Amino acid sequence: MKSLKIRNVSIVSGTNISQQVDSESKTDILILNGKIAQIGHQLKTPIDCDNLDADGWIATPGWIDIQLNGAFGFDFTENPDTIWQAAEELPKLGTTSFLPTIITSPLEVISKAIETLKKGPPAGFKGANALGLHLEGPFLNPLKKGAHNPKYLLKPNPDLVQEWTHSNGVLLVTLASELDEDFQTIRRLRDQGVVVSIGHSLASYEQARSAFQNGIQCGTHLFNAQTGIEHRAPGLSIALLTSREVYTGIIIDGIHAHRAMINLAWSCKGSQRFITVTDAISALGMPPGKYNLGEFEINVTETKVTLNDGTLAGSNITQQKSLRNLMAWTGCSLYEALGTVTTTPSELLKLPNKGGITPGADADLVLVDSDINIKATVVGGKILYRN
Repeated sequence: MKSLKIRNVSIVSGTNISQQVDSESKTDILILNGKIAQIGHQLKTPIDCDNLDADGWIATPGWIDIQLNGAFGFDFTENPDTIWQAAEELPKLGTTSFLPTIITSPLEVISKAIETLKKGPPAGFKGANALGLHLEGPFLNPLKKGAHNPKYLLKPNPDLVQEWTHSNGVLLVTLASELDEDFQTIRRLRDQGVVVSIGHSLASYEQARSAFQNGIQCGTHLFNAQTGIEHRAPGLSIALLTSREVYTGIIIDGIHAHRAMINLAWSCKGSQRFITVTDAISALGMPPGKYNLGEFEINVTETKVTLNDGTLAGSNITQQKSLRNLMAWTGCSLYEALGTVTTTPSELLKLPNKGGITPGADADLVLVDSDINIKATVVGGKILYRN
């Protein structure tokens, strides 16, 4: 593998992306064999090293999306084999790693998705890293099903998740914990190395807190498809906001949650437990029109994604737009916002080689200007997109 030297770039030093650095301080990054080898000036480089003059751009760690249902016309639940086709296009949006998300569907679809990831990408593949699966369902509460097909919903059962292991490429599972008797399924998944998230749930505040103590580490799309906020019965949303150790994903499009609620969530969770997700469907990167999410037809406008009855069905927002919204609505810095798509998801998923720009880390980088315009995307040391 050829080496790459990125010259004249501003970066965030160390692993703390929320630490703002002087944009006038520019340096070089040397990449060897897909890893960051050195950072500094006057680096000794191989003879055949490629060079990229960053012209003072900001180098951020690669952006991670832990909830992505599809993109560029490809729906992962409808056909898991299209994961690699979408992945080849994602770097142009700044996404370097993602969890292909399979929504509620027959268990055979999940098995096929597992096999697709285990088989790996096709020969000559150049695209974003499909880190592992996010299984959103089928263990969801029917009364909070959202855009999930109710005919495939099941009650949590530890016997059904034996192949849902970290070693099989299942990294994250969303379920309704109040349906899991004695937390047997949650504990089985946890013991198999899977991060378990609570979502599409009617859990009370007390039930949610108990679930956190029994293995739930995250909440799926905060405020959506869960019990709301009521001052005498605080519900799941408040349990997530007030449990400092629990991570939560949130869709920042101004449709799934009012900007005031985004600000509230930021005040409670901060960049350390706040994960920006898109929950994007196959319409991501595509014009408005009709698209699929599993077996359902979805109506997509410039800003909104719904079933025919008006139910929200994911989004078509990019990570770039999400970050801009987060900064505008909370007043956080660029560096704090970037943490929600870099260090924080990598910490949740226990990915020590991602989320930071340090020697030895994976060479996944997004080069942006101060307005988060994407100038170049590097995945595994290769420039896969250049504006």
